[in-house]
Amino acid sequence: MTATLLDITVVYSPAARQVEQVEVRLPEGSTVRDAVQASGLCARDPALDLGVAGVGVWGRPAPPGQPLRDQDRVEIYRPLSVDPKVARRERFGRQGARAAGLFARRRPGAKPGY
Repeated sequence: MTATLLDITVVYSPAARQVEQVEVRLPEGSTVRDAVQASGLCARDPALDLGVAGVGVWGRPAPPGQPLRDQDRVEIYRPLSVDPKVARRERFGRQGARAAGLFARRRPGAKPGY
């Protein structure tokens, strides 16, 4: 009797527009943590800390102990460098209230806000 092996893809983006992808084969019953360790990505990038970085399967957050299925894609998320709310607030401040948002373009002769 042979043990069933799972084909798993582990993906990590160390910086914008850079993607590292590693294919691993693991025994059935392996977890997300096992896949990340087998990929060797943590050893390659010393800045990658699984305690800080999140992990997910197919774009959905997953705990490290979640069991995997064949053909799963494990994603390692890097921490955000800027809070999205702060970035939006700063971008809005630079653009000005009239050039951004829902009411930026109006039909000629339309009432304000429509």
